[in-house]
Amino acid sequence: MRMTSKHLRVFKTSWQAPVGWKWTGHRRRDGLGANLHLIFVSSKHDLTKHAEVTITESSEDDYQYEEIPTDEDFSLLEGDEDLAKALHTMHEQTIDAQIMAQRPGQITKQSLSETPEIVDDFLCNFLIRMGMNRTLDCFQTEWYELMQRGVLEPKDVGFVPDAYTCNQHLERENISLKKEMENYKFAANKAKDALLKMQRERDFHRMHHKRVVQEKNRLINDIKRLKTHYALYEPMLRQLNEKYEVLLREKMLTSLERDRVVGQITGLQATLQSLESGNNIHIPMMKVGHWCDREAGLEGPSQRALREAKEQKVHSAVNPHDAAKDPGKQMSKKYPKDSEFPEGIQVNPYLACAKKCVRPLKSGIYKLSNTLKVHDLAVTCLALHPRKDIVVTGSDDHLWKMWAFPNGNIILKGEGHTDWLSGCCFHPSERCRYTLRGHKDSVNSIEFFPFSNIILTSSADKTLSLWDARTGLCAQTFYGHLHSCNHATFNMKGDTIVSCDSYGVLKLWDVRRGVPMISIDAGPHPGNQVAFDPSGHIVAVASNDGTVKTLELKSGHLASLLGHEDKVQSVIFDHMAEHLISGGSDGTIRIWN
Repeated sequence: MRMTSKHLRVFKTSWQAPVGWKWTGHRRRDGLGANLHLIFVSSKHDLTKHAEVTITESSEDDYQYEEIPTDEDFSLLEGDEDLAKALHTMHEQTIDAQIMAQRPGQITKQSLSETPEIVDDFLCNFLIRMGMNRTLDCFQTEWYELMQRGVLEPKDVGFVPDAYTCNQHLERENISLKKEMENYKFAANKAKDALLKMQRERDFHRMHHKRVVQEKNRLINDIKRLKTHYALYEPMLRQLNEKYEVLLREKMLTSLERDRVVGQITGLQATLQSLESGNNIHIPMMKVGHWCDREAGLEGPSQRALREAKEQKVHSAVNPHDAAKDPGKQMSKKYPKDSEFPEGIQVNPYLACAKKCVRPLKSGIYKLSNTLKVHDLAVTCLALHPRKDIVVTGSDDHLWKMWAFPNGNIILKGEGHTDWLSGCCFHPSERCRYTLRGHKDSVNSIEFFPFSNIILTSSADKTLSLWDARTGLCAQTFYGHLHSCNHATFNMKGDTIVSCDSYGVLKLWDVRRGVPMISIDAGPHPGNQVAFDPSGHIVAVASNDGTVKTLELKSGHLASLLGHEDKVQSVIFDHMAEHLISGGSDGTIRIWN
């Protein structure tokens, strides 16, 4: 019987123990193996033969061995007892005691050494490890059959050479190293991915750092340029202050002169009324010259010229509305190219375009269709051609450009301005004909009512004004806004005005009554510009919060169009209300349809 480190097998053979042999087993105290003692007792020869077989087992096996103690009471039969047998028995017991005393050290020494496997155990262990159970059964059947028949030689059933054992050990070590290599490879790939990620992050942060450095340098240059520019303001402000003081003195002198002239006019008007009422006022004639000449009633040429000039001055003061001194006729003679202002409101031919817009328009139907990058700085104003799909833009970059929409092709580019552009218009007038005075603060917008002599202005003094372009006088003023008015415009019919102020409040005014009809709060951000669509049913507002707000007057629905990245400065409709064009501080115009 033999036990391997992992398996215990019992091989059945045809050999039988002869009579007189006795098997005894002793369990090792350390649990690593068991000893079998083969004792042969012969009655013919007073000898006792014994042999020792060691069976090793792994500490992991749970097989329990039964310990058979040494038969200390062993004795021969009474008939066979003699001195020689007694001495032999005592000698045997002494040997057994020595073996028992030497066994723990031997077993411990054997447990520390590696015992090579025999051939059949090596093959069986290999087949079990590979899971080839049927092959294992066939191998065991044929192997033990050959052993029983005595075909196998001792060299065939001996131990496996050390080379095979070393190969097996190296194979296990190779498998372990391969597993470690896979683990290292996985860790290396993971570290490689982390390295690539860190390199990408490094490149990103490096590029971001370069961009920040470039922006910082650009801002430093801008700050230097602004400092240089602002350094020029001090002498300019000093010069303006001096001009202001001079103008203030001139104003005081002018007011004194005006009071004197008003007094003269009052006296002349009283004289004129007295003349018209029939009261004859005798004005004595004062004679000049030497007393002898006055007594003689003689008048020289110098005295006659002085008297005629004085009479002419009196007549001109009495009749101030002389046709020859009419300012309109004098300007027409001095500037023959000036066109005449219309006598009244004429028929607006653009009303035909408004009548063509028969489909109902709603404030929320406009969607962003195109974005054009037209300027480097903010777009401050827009102007639409009266008959063509052409729009002009003005910007803070000192340029104006003419574009075709909706395709966005540039037609013309204008240069020459030395500062930012605040407004643009088609068919500008060639010279200043009137200066309209009446607002108490800055004028933020001005607009002609088409084909009429009416001008609409909005001012930071919270009022709107209608002016007669023929006389330059204010005809009507609209009060109602609580904050600075930024823009105002007519509808196509001319009977309604819409205005917006710096708090985003919209007001619609009845031109005939001069009172607000409706007030809409679209704030709190300022409204920069307002526009009527051709039908007069929708109002668009360019808001400072980066949106274009559309108001439907019939329902009062207020919608917001999102798309600009900065403040919206201006907004207009095209002639058929199919497109809404807006310009913003981001340097773009956006087309909504």
